[in-house]
Amino acid sequence: MSGQESVAGSDLNEIEQMDKKHVFGTWSFQSEVSPTQVTTASGYTFSDASGNEFIDFSGQLMCSNLGHSAERIEDAVATQVKESAYVAPSYTTEARAKLGKKLAEVTPGNLSKTFFSTSGTEAVEAAIKIARFYTGKQKIISRYRSYHGATYGSISVTGDPRRLASEPGIPGTIKAPDPYAYGSSLDPMQSLDYIEEMLELEGGTVAAILVEPIVGSNGILVPPDEYLPRLKRIAHEHGALLICDEVMSGFGRTGNWFGCDVFDVEPDIMTMAKGLTGAYQPLGATIVNETIADHFEDNMLCHGHTYSGHPVAVAAGLAAIETYQQEDLINRAKERGEYLETQLADLAADHPSVGDTRGVGLFHGIELTRSSEERVPFGTREDKISKGGTIVDDVAKEAYENGVYVANMINTLIIAPPLTITEREIDAAIAALDTALETSDAAMDGVSETTEE
Repeated sequence: MSGQESVAGSDLNEIEQMDKKHVFGTWSFQSEVSPTQVTTASGYTFSDASGNEFIDFSGQLMCSNLGHSAERIEDAVATQVKESAYVAPSYTTEARAKLGKKLAEVTPGNLSKTFFSTSGTEAVEAAIKIARFYTGKQKIISRYRSYHGATYGSISVTGDPRRLASEPGIPGTIKAPDPYAYGSSLDPMQSLDYIEEMLELEGGTVAAILVEPIVGSNGILVPPDEYLPRLKRIAHEHGALLICDEVMSGFGRTGNWFGCDVFDVEPDIMTMAKGLTGAYQPLGATIVNETIADHFEDNMLCHGHTYSGHPVAVAAGLAAIETYQQEDLINRAKERGEYLETQLADLAADHPSVGDTRGVGLFHGIELTRSSEERVPFGTREDKISKGGTIVDDVAKEAYENGVYVANMINTLIIAPPLTITEREIDAAIAALDTALETSDAAMDGVSETTEE
């Protein structure tokens, strides 16, 4: 669950009732789904059918990087719909060609050629297939605290417990530990040693290592500076590619164009979506380096989609990148991120239930704990696939009731506002969280109503 959901069975308006009856809620027991109708959205806020306005402190599903009033994208979409709403992938449009060139310019190193799809999960599917086609190997190493998508290939390389219902999944997927200093038995660099040993024991049969440079929905995990460079090095030493999943960490979220830029690493393959259009259109992309691109000149790329390079979606993507550039939003995210980090540190100091805060730019997580000494989580991985709510859900709900939407995953509140957010709105959101965290403070081990008084 996340903070925007009300209790199932509470009063729903006509549209909400219709939706609940006829539309599946995602990742949910349907009896617990209680949709809220959003009627308007502008800037960094959105409003429900009752007229309540909320600061969007998580950018919806960490995807509304440009907020809800990106006029350049709105105009580009409207123009493209009138010019040509759809053409088959064997044709092209000016927007598709220009977006491919733009992506080659803003991505690191010699990443140069892109396959367009309609979502992050499809971008990962393409990356898996390209890595296997190119290397002639089948195995993909990914990590336990990861999310890469919902289709069968991408859910198979996902470590998140939502994968369990879909197993056994596709063959050849192997999980590794994460650089998780707060909650793992391994130190972050020890987890990298573990991956190196896995590569040795797999005997040169691994096609690629797939990672989120900064883990998103599984906790906003930021590795040590030397982690990603060394990961790429050991992957190449064993004949494997490095795939960076930038679906959530891309397009200014970290105060850099991409998460891998934080560590000055150029992956062999990169996946992206979400911020690629700022969520104005569904668009995913998989970009590869020149060597891999050259391979497919005389080897078939046996992959495709009806909507690959959809004219309206790529027009939105091109306009989004122009917006990032012309409004200097990458640098703005870095500056606002420094301010956010300071505010979160102050917030953590006032609440014993905040076990850890971590992140980069406008991409931060607040991890909660029942016991600051033992760091016992309120929410567990099992909760992700179980009925009922957690204290973390309650904290998010309290923030929502005070006008701030913040997503939560397992045991972490995810802070990922639009890059356009101001310090004033950050302050207002932090104030709401300050009140909401009293809920988790009161629920800590050893705290009773008597001691609270």
